[in-house]
Amino acid sequence: ARFNVGVGKSKSKKWLYLHSSATVSDEYQLLPADAPEGKWKMLQPRQRNLEYGIAHYKNEFYILTNHEATNFRLMKTSESKTGLEHWEEVIPHRADVLLEDMDIFTDYLVISEKSQAQNRIRIIEWNTQVEHYIEFEEAVYSVSTGINPEFNSQKLRLSYQSLTTPPSVIEYDMKTMERNVLKEKEILGGFEKNDYQAKRHWVTARDGVKVPISLVYKKDTVPSQETPLLLYGYGSYGINIEPSFSPSRLSLLNRGFIFVIAHIRGGQTLGRQWYEDGKMMRKTNTFNDFIDCADYLISEKFTSREHLYAMGGSAGGLLMGTVINLRPELWKGIVAAVPFVDVVTTMLDETIPLTTGEFDEWGNPKEEAAYRYMMTYSPYDNVEAKSYPNLLVT
Repeated sequence: ARFNVGVGKSKSKKWLYLHSSATVSDEYQLLPADAPEGKWKMLQPRQRNLEYGIAHYKNEFYILTNHEATNFRLMKTSESKTGLEHWEEVIPHRADVLLEDMDIFTDYLVISEKSQAQNRIRIIEWNTQVEHYIEFEEAVYSVSTGINPEFNSQKLRLSYQSLTTPPSVIEYDMKTMERNVLKEKEILGGFEKNDYQAKRHWVTARDGVKVPISLVYKKDTVPSQETPLLLYGYGSYGINIEPSFSPSRLSLLNRGFIFVIAHIRGGQTLGRQWYEDGKMMRKTNTFNDFIDCADYLISEKFTSREHLYAMGGSAGGLLMGTVINLRPELWKGIVAAVPFVDVVTTMLDETIPLTTGEFDEWGNPKEEAAYRYMMTYSPYDNVEAKSYPNLLVT
């Protein structure tokens, strides 16, 4: 019941695959594309806490995996011997770099990484093993490889945006390193990206960990204790809230707001351990990080309690419910969008489709230790008669 399944094909068009996955487990079965009525072959059977993804190149499978590698590493194995015991290392594990994705071309291997809270695209030429990173001018941005279906190409499609730059599609020549912006999303209403500025700050949390935050505001906005500020957070499932562009956010920025994303534990902004330290029996780190980011913004006089607002949706709505129980006086107002606030009751109901798959995220409240821990933060179970901030719940 915990597993999803999907079908796909290798970019080389040689193999079809069935991919089944759960929160902490993957499994691939293979079938030659020119023998579609043949028998499926297991690449590597599922094991709890073994995650992997595959790509095919020449006569080998390249495997992005967390096998003995918290931040993932790249391995390879031959078509004929695909089991875990045959995997060979290509790119080793690094404690400070998360390997997020790979894209394979005839002449190039493209690796998507995250280091120091920033996306990076690494290009490696197969024949020479010469490599380089694609450089970008902005200090805070979001970039990923787009749709690249052509195997025999030296052109790489990238999706790029930042807190001040609208989403754009870039074609990057991996050989010449030339780039061409094919399209940038048009923003109506006289938008000028140079009217805004974005920054990255690092907040020291209560346990000494450095938490990154991304800020954006209009250049003519002078931060002070009178400045309204909206702090946004999520912090679950290893999902990163990237420093991306939002047309609707401009309405706030144009009226003098500062907008801040708190890249708190529970996401993967600083690698897989950042996620592990914000789930299950360490979930309270997520809430404490968010509160510590708010305290930092007040202490640095970007705003004050009288002008501080926070927003989060779904699991981010759980975040909102918890932080107003913990520190109700900290916030002028809260936006909780489809908030997941009745955590324990929900997770006790296994007839809900998402429940069993999320025991590895929150814990199973039928186990006493998990139940007692979840009860310490579950918003619904900690409501008290006290003065809460202004709330918009959708």
